[in-house]
Amino acid sequence: MAQQKGIIKLKGTIGDISFYKTQDGHLAREKGGVDGDRIANDDAFIRTRENGSEFGASASSGKLLRDALRSMLMTASDNRVTARLMKVMTDIKNLDTLNVRGERSVGTAIASPSAKALLDGFDFNIKAILGSILFKPYSVNTATGEISIPSLVPLNDIRFPSGSTHINLKGAWAKVDFTNGTYDVQQSSSVNLAVDGTSTNVLLTPAAVPSGLGTDLFLLQVEFFQQVNGVQYSMKNGAYNSLNIVDIL
Repeated sequence: MAQQKGIIKLKGTIGDISFYKTQDGHLAREKGGVDGDRIANDDAFIRTRENGSEFGASASSGKLLRDALRSMLMTASDNRVTARLMKVMTDIKNLDTLNVRGERSVGTAIASPSAKALLDGFDFNIKAILGSILFKPYSVNTATGEISIPSLVPLNDIRFPSGSTHINLKGAWAKVDFTNGTYDVQQSSSVNLAVDGTSTNVLLTPAAVPSGLGTDLFLLQVEFFQQVNGVQYSMKNGAYNSLNIVDIL
């Protein structure tokens, strides 16, 4: 593909050239490729069909996780999270040692510790990595889903954006079945703290144990707010908010 450099940016198709806009700017590319029917039936494209099948399955796994966490992602994600999560899901799928090529899946591979390790620590907002925001040790009780941050002093332990006056902390326990496409997510109550020198023992306990089968994911979210006349407003529409998978079973 080529990038459009002129003053006037085009959209649409002229001859065999398609013009379109992406996050990377205005691009152009030549139409072409192999006929779809041939790809679907010709033995020469069996590898292509296998790759396509696995790509689709990995994409579905990424979407399943995003759907499960949608309410949290609405305030803590970047515009590349779909692509970044897709890469992780593809890497996890590649660790499936049970199924033949074309049938490998995240649902099978995620049972292995090495696959879980690829998802552990994933930041849904690359612009707000948890490790660069929270400098206080925390622990996760995987039996109850409770996240504990003892003696948290926001002024010392949180790197907060200029203008923020409050932080909001929330935990979640998600059980995601990548094989059957089901999930249940139980969030904790929010803990809202002023950005000052007060020490607080933060306990984030999910409302219940999530039901069903699947992979257990434990998440921590940090949101920033600015209080004006008693009302708290999200900082830059959530651009500084962090959401991280802090543990996985």
